[in-house]
Amino acid sequence: MPFVISNDADADIPDRGPVRLRLILTPYKSLTPEGFVWFIGVTSALIFMPLLSFLGTSVFWGLLPFVCAALYAIWRALKRSWSDMDLYEELTLWDDLVRIERHDPRKPPRDWEANPYWVRVSLHEKGGPVPNYLTLSGAGREVELGAFLTPGERMRLRDLLEANFRAA
Repeated sequence: MPFVISNDADADIPDRGPVRLRLILTPYKSLTPEGFVWFIGVTSALIFMPLLSFLGTSVFWGLLPFVCAALYAIWRALKRSWSDMDLYEELTLWDDLVRIERHDPRKPPRDWEANPYWVRVSLHEKGGPVPNYLTLSGAGREVELGAFLTPGERMRLRDLLEANFRAA
């Protein structure tokens, strides 16, 4: 699920009052933990199958380290790709403040705050790094939001944000 809408009470800050909108944006992960195990298992079986004909020979022992290195490289690349998708963005909107926190793996969190009255939601259909590039402008800065989402999801997100910013 690309973004989760949450209006839970534990997000309330006493000075701010109730949270109007809380979104957690995450990229889509197509490979589940169970799928990862299956992929590595099937790949191992397919790679080792041709080696069975050399079982008991010195060729087998000569090829074995390279086959194991190839499997390790595949496993490591998939794990790295998977951990790179552990990023998420959290948008919290109160009546007088909007806050965005971006959490990237292996980087410190970045945040942005502005008054929602002055924030402008922009969807750049062309010219951005991705189609339907979504930005929020305010407090002297322009920040991107949901660059890892699909173009359709960014359009839905823009509509949701505009409706909530108007109500704030």
